[in-house]
Amino acid sequence: MNPLLTKLQPYPFERLKALTAGVTPNPAYRPISLGIGEPKHPTPAFIKQALTDALGGLANYPATAGEPALREACASWVARRYGIQLDPATQILPVNGSREALFALAQTVIDPTQHLDQGGPVVVCPNPFYQIYEGAALLAGAQVVFANSDPRRNFAADWSSIGDEVWARTQLLYVCSPGNPTGAVMPLEEWARLFELSDRHGFVIAADECYSEIYFREGPDAAPLGGLEAAQKLGRTDFHNLISLTSLSKRSNVPGMRSGFVAGDAKLMKSFLLYRTYHGSAMGPAIQRASIAAWSDEAHVVENRAQYRLKFERVTPILASVMDVALPDAGFYLWAGVPDKCGNGSDEWFAKELLAQYNVAVLPGSYLARPAHGINPGAGRVRMALVAGVDECVEAAERIRAFIQSF
Repeated sequence: MNPLLTKLQPYPFERLKALTAGVTPNPAYRPISLGIGEPKHPTPAFIKQALTDALGGLANYPATAGEPALREACASWVARRYGIQLDPATQILPVNGSREALFALAQTVIDPTQHLDQGGPVVVCPNPFYQIYEGAALLAGAQVVFANSDPRRNFAADWSSIGDEVWARTQLLYVCSPGNPTGAVMPLEEWARLFELSDRHGFVIAADECYSEIYFREGPDAAPLGGLEAAQKLGRTDFHNLISLTSLSKRSNVPGMRSGFVAGDAKLMKSFLLYRTYHGSAMGPAIQRASIAAWSDEAHVVENRAQYRLKFERVTPILASVMDVALPDAGFYLWAGVPDKCGNGSDEWFAKELLAQYNVAVLPGSYLARPAHGINPGAGRVRMALVAGVDECVEAAERIRAFIQSF
């Protein structure tokens, strides 16, 4: 067996399942889950229709690079969303969801034979983080170094905590903006700092932007800044060493379709396409047709965003009355501090007792982070995914408030 597999840690939801294995939720309440970030809004009918209309394509092998029509639809969306003109043939590649691509990219760009006298190559990622970053790095033969979130900066990653000696060994940097679980969006000056570091040390930046279309403000500057957009604003029009990854899962409520795309540096994209050709990850023809329909329509995205905005408007004040929590920059998570009076601020205790007494599931924040720089930056917080309907989310918030007020 691959010895690197022994370095992988249990996934957060496996740990949550083990934590609550002996819990019998209070039957007086219907179960409400805020634990898993799985969109629950209905899939738009026109996307499902496009999928079924294209089932004849099941008789054909798909190309790894995808149909030209799909790459063009993705390029058109980038142009509308960010004002950027990309070459669909060389700067865009369809992927089976951003999760698969985030993992595969590390296998493409990491050279495990480098820096062996210093402990090997490094992958830097935020902390807390999406666990695929860690697994991808470890299985590529790299060491993971974490940049803890900073509560004073709305839980944005503190890249300044990484020393020059680490940046010198870094081959890949994972950036998540809007962040999971904190919802923090990186400003332009932070992108400029990371680009400067990338230029100096030669590492690739992977910008995970799967939550980019869920935000709460309105107006011309309301949408979160993207990595490609930041690069263009800074005159980096070749997108050197930058790959942005996005997905339809959250934007269009189709997590089961496993559809997204990556875009950026044409040189990197060429190598990534080569890897994926052998990896066997071509997108099915019917999924491609449904994806074209989804990327070509914005009305359903606006409606989807409005539903999330309403939930946060209703839920955040309820929880803020009893917890340390505030509206995030974007995304569909609340990153809430556990009051000291609840199990001495333990996120595990809070999640377990809340499920037992009020039948509401949340995810302990410590499960989404690793101890680094002397602390686990997720400890004492819980992640709440506002993916259920408005009424369910409000009911869950009211139960959480009652639970905390009982102490």
